Amino acid sequence: MFERIDYEVARIDGDYAYLRCLDKPETEEKCVARALLPPEIMEGSQVIYEMLEYRMA
Repeated sequence: MFERIDYEVARIDGDYAYLRCLDKPETEEKCVARALLPPEIMEGSQVIYEMLEYRMA
């Protein structure tokens, strides 16, 4: 549950970002509210989800 997961921002759509898991690219994109992500993200950015928080890679 608290393991590190690496994501890439596949696309941004308004207040939401769609993240693609780098370890399992065949899985469905994860929709995340941009308010939960670092403000400097853009499409193609890599983010890390760890300990219930997102941060830039």
